[in-house]
Amino acid sequence: MKDKVVEQVIDLAKKKGIEAEVYYVSSQDTPIEFANNRLKSLETKASEGIALRVIADNKLGFASSTDLTRLEDLVDGAIATAQIGDPVEFDFSQNVNSIEEKTNYQFPETDKLVEVGEDLISKVHQYNPDILVDVSFHSRSGQAKLATTTDVYTEQNGQSLSAILSGNLVRGEDFLQAYSYEVSRDHEPNYQAILAKLVEKYKRASNSASIKSGTYPVLFTPSAVSSTMGRMFGTIFSGQSVVQKASPLTEKLSEKMFDERITVYEDPTIGVSPCDFDDEGVPTSKKSLVNQGVIEQFYWDRRWAARHGIKSSGNGFRGGISRPSPSLANVCMNPGSTTVDDLIAGIDEGIIVDQVLGAGQSNVLAGEFSVYIDLGYKVEQGRIVGRVKDTMVAGNIFEAFNDLVDLSDRSEWVGGSSLVPHILFAKLGVAARG
Repeated sequence: MKDKVVEQVIDLAKKKGIEAEVYYVSSQDTPIEFANNRLKSLETKASEGIALRVIADNKLGFASSTDLTRLEDLVDGAIATAQIGDPVEFDFSQNVNSIEEKTNYQFPETDKLVEVGEDLISKVHQYNPDILVDVSFHSRSGQAKLATTTDVYTEQNGQSLSAILSGNLVRGEDFLQAYSYEVSRDHEPNYQAILAKLVEKYKRASNSASIKSGTYPVLFTPSAVSSTMGRMFGTIFSGQSVVQKASPLTEKLSEKMFDERITVYEDPTIGVSPCDFDDEGVPTSKKSLVNQGVIEQFYWDRRWAARHGIKSSGNGFRGGISRPSPSLANVCMNPGSTTVDDLIAGIDEGIIVDQVLGAGQSNVLAGEFSVYIDLGYKVEQGRIVGRVKDTMVAGNIFEAFNDLVDLSDRSEWVGGSSLVPHILFAKLGVAARG
């Protein structure tokens, strides 16, 4: 029982007369990977570790370890860092007890997923046998336990199954990589939908098209919205950015900053990682960041909330055994009223951004962003005519979201962390080489 380890750390801290917060996390990942049309690897990976925060002499200390046999060293290490740490600005959670039940869902057998992978490769090759296909499945399960010397014990269990299908097509000096994926919880991904989406990308990109640099209507797919806008929203609504005055919204609470069709919210009860508590033992809740264009609230962990003189909003999350920091469980956006087909049909000349390279570049203080298009398409007179290459899109998030054509009439999950629609901006800057 791993909570015995957590209890040991708490007991060691109590004996030393200090307050402590112990965060234990374990995970198991069984990947099944095909590369270049062939089965490549089957190997289960497991990890576990502990993160410990202590308050000693009114200073905050931190230590973490993946070696659970040296718990006394972990506690001593945290106390040592407290001696040179910052004065503590917040208290640990108190008097919380919550144990989440484990799901009864069983992952598909390895043999079945291997069969699915082979079938997906075969069906991509029915479309085009020259595509080198990669497929990967990840059956992930994890558990997080939080305990404090102030009577907190929470236990959360998570699991997800992801399926990623990608292809590489080389035609002379032209290299086209496209991908499609889905992450699910308590059920299998829709493999045929993943396949259909990948083939559709290749069909749309089968011809080459060019566009001159200028200002055009630009349609972002949900994947592109998540990669660019979703990350930017995550930054500018973070309590850390607000306290550091790095967010352009710092003084804009209750002001209308976006088109009234824009409503952005977090709902920790849905998606592949629902959670009743954050990683600091604070209850999570649905929260509206933007309501019909009006800035409603920011999100906080305990540390940055204390610096701002307010309470945590239940957004103190960790990456593994790191310190908690402000983070969103998910980013959701209300859909609009126009079908995707009608959005495309309404474009006289413009582009569709589907896949972007990296997260793009942005000047957050100014609300500016620019993204390099990994996969995008030219639209002429309401029809997709081919793929655009060597093209960037840039704009200002406030100007862009105040000059919308519309959002698509339904939102889509992207990787289990974003639920967003297609968004058609009336005009953004497009820079094309050649």
